[in-house]
Amino acid sequence: MSRTDILEQVKVRFVGELKSWCQEEGLSLEDLNDEVVVSGKLSAEDAIGRPERDDFPLLRGKEVMMQAIYRGSPGQAFTPGSGDFRGTLGEVLSLPLDGCFQRAVLVSTINAVLRYLGLVDDTIHCKDEGPEICASHLGDWIQKQDADRIGLVGLQPALLESLVASMGPENVMVSDLMYAGEVRSGVRIVYGMESLKLFEECQLILVTGSTLVNGTIDDVLKLADEHQKRVVFYGTTISGAARLMEFEKWCFCST
Repeated sequence: MSRTDILEQVKVRFVGELKSWCQEEGLSLEDLNDEVVVSGKLSAEDAIGRPERDDFPLLRGKEVMMQAIYRGSPGQAFTPGSGDFRGTLGEVLSLPLDGCFQRAVLVSTINAVLRYLGLVDDTIHCKDEGPEICASHLGDWIQKQDADRIGLVGLQPALLESLVASMGPENVMVSDLMYAGEVRSGVRIVYGMESLKLFEECQLILVTGSTLVNGTIDDVLKLADEHQKRVVFYGTTISGAARLMEFEKWCFCST
């Protein structure tokens, strides 16, 4: 399976959504071919505000927040690589998807355009106390799910802390590409590309939407399919794609 299969499918469905919207509005695709301006690295304060804790990957320089603006509507995407882009929507759709930068430009643009069209409304990351509020609601939500063990693909420290408080460290497993080997909230993190055990042992897997940008989403969904496990994505990065692909998504405080 190609690393960009899912994102290619997302792009095809995105274009289909644009065509349907244009048909309803009596417009052509060319009418939507306006400029997209992508800021490749928002400041930490612009991206996440001033949260109480300082261990979020964004605050430690492990990743950056990319933001696309289309007709005044913003869309965001987490990415390990930064850079700026300015071009038309058509030029965005023509980008090759062989690098994190290009994938992040496409994903953030999809989020911005779908927000402009009124099809999604959760493309901006929560700020300040938002991540902690989100985590507290996750603890309540997870108690209502039919799962004895929870997997977390992609470390989000506040979410992990909430899961451990609700389930106990022995019932939570975590994988991450950058923090493998570390112990957080009493849970040892395994390398993100070696997540098989999570899918073998956990009934519910929470997956960061950033997998759409870093190219690992195909492997994640393949494992979920092979082991018949429920996947719930979290985060703003995958807002548009979740709408287009009908992925289950949980993101309590995004706007």
